[in-house]
Amino acid sequence: MEQPRWLDDEEQRTWRSFLLASRLLFDRVEQGLKQDADLSFAYYEILTRLSQAPGHSMRMVDLAAACVFDRSRLSHAIDRLVRQRWVRRTPSPSDGRGQLAELTEEGVEKVRQAARGHVDQVRSLMFDRLTREQQAALREISEVLATGMVDPPKLTSMGWPSQ
Repeated sequence: MEQPRWLDDEEQRTWRSFLLASRLLFDRVEQGLKQDADLSFAYYEILTRLSQAPGHSMRMVDLAAACVFDRSRLSHAIDRLVRQRWVRRTPSPSDGRGQLAELTEEGVEKVRQAARGHVDQVRSLMFDRLTREQQAALREISEVLATGMVDPPKLTSMGWPSQ
């Protein structure tokens, strides 16, 4: 049996720093959205993806891929958003078995209400702390990590930015 390739001291520091920073960042973002807009980050992401989609509508399978949710988790989340009247389900005109998630006017208003505070918070927690060079390095590192975990065609369906 082959021995694990243990992390050396520098790699351990890098890993732990990354974990701490990412956990703190997402915890603060989650808290901010809950406090300011009574939304979880997951629900905010769904609403945002729909608000940016043509016609404020996406196929459920595409929305699940874009949010990196399994279908069950997305379906549960959409059910809750439907109860809030922020989203509605409609049959897909191109696929008799598929469904679309469509943002309602109430959903558009909810995402607008949440967006200002969210963007301000992301800017203060991340972008205001990094130089342009550090932002470029973080983007490059994130792209390398993401492309190493997901096939490029799937990245496109997740909303991967084109060059």
